[in-house]
Amino acid sequence: MTRWIGAHMSTSGGLHNAPLAGVRFGCTAIQIFSKNNHQLSAKPLTPEEITQFKSAVQKSQVTVPLSHCAYLINLASPKNDNYHRSLASMQMEVERAAQLDIPYVILHPGSHTESGVEAGVARIADAINRVHDAQQTKEPMILLECMAGQGSCIGSTFEELLQIMEKVKDQNRIGICIDTCHLFAAGYDIRTGESFAKILDRFAELIGIERIKAFHLNDSKKGLASRVDRHEHIGKGEIGLEAFRYLLNDDRLAEIPMVLETPKNDDGSWDQMNMETLRSLMRQKATLAAS
Repeated sequence: MTRWIGAHMSTSGGLHNAPLAGVRFGCTAIQIFSKNNHQLSAKPLTPEEITQFKSAVQKSQVTVPLSHCAYLINLASPKNDNYHRSLASMQMEVERAAQLDIPYVILHPGSHTESGVEAGVARIADAINRVHDAQQTKEPMILLECMAGQGSCIGSTFEELLQIMEKVKDQNRIGICIDTCHLFAAGYDIRTGESFAKILDRFAELIGIERIKAFHLNDSKKGLASRVDRHEHIGKGEIGLEAFRYLLNDDRLAEIPMVLETPKNDDGSWDQMNMETLRSLMRQKATLAAS
């Protein structure tokens, strides 16, 4: 069974350092910020940066690199100046990913800031259509990330994600990223394999499992339906291990890249710990099947 797992990796010292760092933890998938995640603008990538990143990916075990958009992007903003700055930044994120041969760009849908969900959904879809129209290539695909439901953020329900997707003209260029912490905080009880299976069945019925292109693997510091986005180490939070054992061993999800966004420390030992936990959960199924 194919399984691409890994973690968000730092690009400190250059984008090429991310896949090289992933080698240390045996990552077959990684996620990066292709630019400063706390800024909307960035200098264009140089040919050298592009070549170095692609070469580093080829030298690593990474099969699927992912890119995460800057947090400041808000395509749902009712304020035209903020909307157009966000749109320009989103176009830049997609362009950079295309230059780096990254197939998926993960986007927090946005916050309607009291203009209402319907208006926010329309703004997000319009922006995505504009980005697609400006793209020179069919890749990368934009992935809407499910959200925890804080404030006026859109995308904490499958129905809201579907509303955005239905308004995107090119259905071949839009997908979903499921964040386990966000899903749980939004009120989806995934603490057991049985309950997670039911939730995925609901997603399959409403949107389609094939539309899930990535997972963020995070436990949650806060409880079910807290609507608070606080990531925790795998098995150390309110979700627990069983949900992740299920995710890692469901054959329907075998070819979907899954990356950790768990807390970091300076020496990387927390990444190592979480990766070892994921591999242990995968081995448990193999052991049971052989017995």
